[in-house]
Amino acid sequence: MSLCGFLVVLRLVPVAARYLLRRGMWGKDINKRGLPMGEIRVPEALGIVVGIVYLVIAILFQHFNFTADSMWLVEYNAALASVCFMILLGFIDDVLDVPWRVKLLLPTIAALPLLMAYAGGTAISIPKPLTSYFGVAVLELGSLYKLFMLLLAVFCTNSINIHAGLNGLEVGQTVIISAAVLIHNVMRIGSSMDIESQQAHAFSIYLVLPFLTTSLALFAFNWYPSSVFVGDTYTYFAGMALAVVGILGHFSETLLLFFLPEVLNFLCSVPQLFKFVPCPRHRLPRFDPHTGLLTGTKDGNLVNIFLRIFGRCTERTLCIRLLIFQALSCLFCFWLRYMITGWYK
Repeated sequence: MSLCGFLVVLRLVPVAARYLLRRGMWGKDINKRGLPMGEIRVPEALGIVVGIVYLVIAILFQHFNFTADSMWLVEYNAALASVCFMILLGFIDDVLDVPWRVKLLLPTIAALPLLMAYAGGTAISIPKPLTSYFGVAVLELGSLYKLFMLLLAVFCTNSINIHAGLNGLEVGQTVIISAAVLIHNVMRIGSSMDIESQQAHAFSIYLVLPFLTTSLALFAFNWYPSSVFVGDTYTYFAGMALAVVGILGHFSETLLLFFLPEVLNFLCSVPQLFKFVPCPRHRLPRFDPHTGLLTGTKDGNLVNIFLRIFGRCTERTLCIRLLIFQALSCLFCFWLRYMITGWYK
């Protein structure tokens, strides 16, 4: 079914792109300003196609995997409801272009179905080096755990949204993260003897596999030079999908490690995001149409930081460097988990 989703997205994206162009939902590539490519009208918000196809696949999958009395069915549908809600709100953002502070509220609203339906554990295992300080090996958080779930959903959606601005970067980073999540789930199923843990990771695979395949199809259109823009619809959808995968798969700590570049980008962006220093609408590098190279600005995001550290380069080269950094971060996560297994928890 995931393969079918890949093929359907490949077929539907060009069709949806034509409709969006007719409705005036298009933009021009700022990083190509001054070139003929910079004058092309590129359809926006094509993340709506991926989101709809993903939901259809995930809903149909229930028929083959869950029974009416399945203990996972309520949480599965709640996860899909949150993802659906996020797609809707993301598309509204693409249409209305809501202010940044309102964007922070959108994932909060979308996460409500998951928070209300969540019936899993709300306790966390204390790292072994810290058990002597807490006096217990397992700490019950209660409502604080649901608050953590909410904050994780808000972070995942917005962190992808602000680590953007290059052709292929938004989709590329989520493809790498979702591939890492898939590998992690398979490894945990193979190594764990706990049936409940195996079921949780299998549940995570059910949600992440169609997300990976449909995103790969979109990546074919969004890679440099982009023929479509994914819009906030995709970044919000991707963030929420990955958040519910990590929450319901019970590996939120590992998920945050997979998000290491996004965490760094957020930390570097804090002064501008919270208006401690001026923040332009688009924190993009400067493009030189004569050389085709990008030059980093003083903005505090990884896109510009990489340019300041490694020097001027083309948009394609910069995106490849950032995606390699994303992949290396995921590999670091796997290595770190291997090194601390048995000592940390």
